[in-house]
Amino acid sequence: MIDLHTHTVFSDGELIPSELVRRALVTGYEAIAITDHADYTNFEQLVDVAEKTKYLEDVYDIKILSGVELTHVPPAKIEPLVEKSRKMGADIVVVHGETVTEPVISGTNSTVVELGEVDILSHPGLITKDDVQKAYDNDICLEITSRKGHNITNGHVAKLGLEVGATMVVNTDTHGPDDLITTEMARKIAIGSGLDEKHADEILHNSKQLIT
Repeated sequence: MIDLHTHTVFSDGELIPSELVRRALVTGYEAIAITDHADYTNFEQLVDVAEKTKYLEDVYDIKILSGVELTHVPPAKIEPLVEKSRKMGADIVVVHGETVTEPVISGTNSTVVELGEVDILSHPGLITKDDVQKAYDNDICLEITSRKGHNITNGHVAKLGLEVGATMVVNTDTHGPDDLITTEMARKIAIGSGLDEKHADEILHNSKQLIT
């Protein structure tokens, strides 16, 4: 399992980074990105915390990536914060998409898919086909999520992603220990979103390509 969207106690998760990584390793993870909720007030601390967590790579057979999930940042302020996060050393930049379960500002999806420096648009909700096309054009991954609530629109995202040929990844948006999943469960989530087995296997492979 490669999971590029997780949270710790440094935002709204339940686990400190070392326990999150340990539990991920036991679950069968090959790699994990720590992407706590970030805005202009805390992104520097979060990238630093995630970078420090890489000390575990000395003793565990797991790749750890530092990152952030820019969350509820006004669209006009997203691009500069993406650039600042990259300069701080973030390996993975995720932006919190327009999930149907939260009041994310309209226009967030459209802003993100125009940016080449974003890796993943997480749980993008009822994203438009035009924005899916732009995500494809700018090499931005769309997330299929196991997260309860956010996963309501997985079928919509998968359908448009497949039509356009956009890159998709399966992530957990983990907040607690029970959110971590096996590769087989990730595959079932992909198939449950409406993808056939061939495409489900392809999007699981996309995560590996993103970290190499």
